[in-house]
Amino acid sequence: MSQAVKTESPKEQNPKSNGNSNGNSNGKVEQLKLRPRHVSGGVEEILDPFCDPEHPQKISFHDVTSAAFLIRGGVERTPCPKSTSSDLYGMELYLKKDFLQYTGSFKERGARYALLSLTDEQKRTGVISASLGNHAQALCYHGWKLNIPVTVVMPKAAPIMKIQKCRNYKARVIVDGNDMGEAKSLAMRMSQDEGLLYVNGYDHPHIMAGQGTIGLEILEQVPEPDAVVVPVGGGGLIAGIATAVKALSPKTKIIGVESEKCASFTRAIENKGPIHTPIKNTLADGLAVPKVGYNAYATAMPLIDRMVVVKEEWIAVAILRLVEEEKCVVEGAGGAGLAAILAGHLDELKGKKVVVLLCGGNIDTTVFGRCLERGLAAVGRLVKFNVEISDRPGGINDLCNLLVRIGVSIKDIMHERAWLRDIYTVEVKVVCETVDWSHSLQLKNELKKFYSKVEFSDVPLALSNAPES
Repeated sequence: MSQAVKTESPKEQNPKSNGNSNGNSNGKVEQLKLRPRHVSGGVEEILDPFCDPEHPQKISFHDVTSAAFLIRGGVERTPCPKSTSSDLYGMELYLKKDFLQYTGSFKERGARYALLSLTDEQKRTGVISASLGNHAQALCYHGWKLNIPVTVVMPKAAPIMKIQKCRNYKARVIVDGNDMGEAKSLAMRMSQDEGLLYVNGYDHPHIMAGQGTIGLEILEQVPEPDAVVVPVGGGGLIAGIATAVKALSPKTKIIGVESEKCASFTRAIENKGPIHTPIKNTLADGLAVPKVGYNAYATAMPLIDRMVVVKEEWIAVAILRLVEEEKCVVEGAGGAGLAAILAGHLDELKGKKVVVLLCGGNIDTTVFGRCLERGLAAVGRLVKFNVEISDRPGGINDLCNLLVRIGVSIKDIMHERAWLRDIYTVEVKVVCETVDWSHSLQLKNELKKFYSKVEFSDVPLALSNAPES
């Protein structure tokens, strides 16, 4: 049985200090001096004392309940209804809809708790953080509501919409750095120069404890679930939820899910500790953290029952399914949990009570459109084919009439003449939408009846013979 563990603060790591789990006797976090650390190449890196790799801090169940008490009334208690497609998945599936928070993600819980735990002096001075979006929005929004100055450093790659939202929340927003690493380095230097408390978006103890309140709500809404499936990025979310769930329902399995493009926690498990992981472009940009938090890893590792890595196509399918069947618009990170079920990774949970966390809904509109198209292609509802037809009058008309007769909707069509051997033929490239893969196969068979040269889509990912391993 997994045990909840006691939180250590930076003061407790010093034998000469007597601080409690939150930094002092009033449960406030005291400002600790940021320490420079020399790394390879002589480059100076500033170490966040709340995220010290040599002295990782583990949060406890008491920390989570303290967070729940403080943030009550300041964040939404999000619903966790039974999925309308439970029978389709073969399990009693519940969806924890934390994308319904005001700023669109679970990040509000930890952000509000971290801000409420500041000393009076820190509340006057303010805090700083680096973020691509969700953490920045949550911190800026609750800083605005609590009248606490907030500075966020966002890399140049951050979506314009998220940058503007942070500015709308009256925060000081600095857009600098080519990636999150550069943005964080700048934020840490500003923290040192201006005396601001740096709040790590996934590894600060109060952030993890705040996220753990999701676990408390899940157990109130769905008593004794067999498993809780949690998307994993930096690890703070699963660390908090696992701490809460395992303390109250030790038999419940905690299952983490990552994208194959950013499997930093899986790499950390293999390495027996956090390690830098190369990150590729991913639909689940909210999970794209190159190195798991030290505190998060130390807290979550003894409590996690299983980690799963899913392909990008399954995340796209999950986003599509959630829109069509649950009327939920989620980002890639929010769809990762359902993606693991769709990919066949969690077949051992069939017939059991399972909760999947939909952690965020801040998806760019253009990315959303691409996700839907990729999901349609992955289940065989969006197909492409090349066919050579007569270049005489009526050739295209005959092809279109065939598609109309079968009930196929044309999305895109293009002609190619220059690279064909027969000057009396034209190659037509068509992208079209069908009802399902069997409908697509019907189209393929009809095309082959009337045309000698037909190239059709491969069998889609979701219908391949075996689940991905």
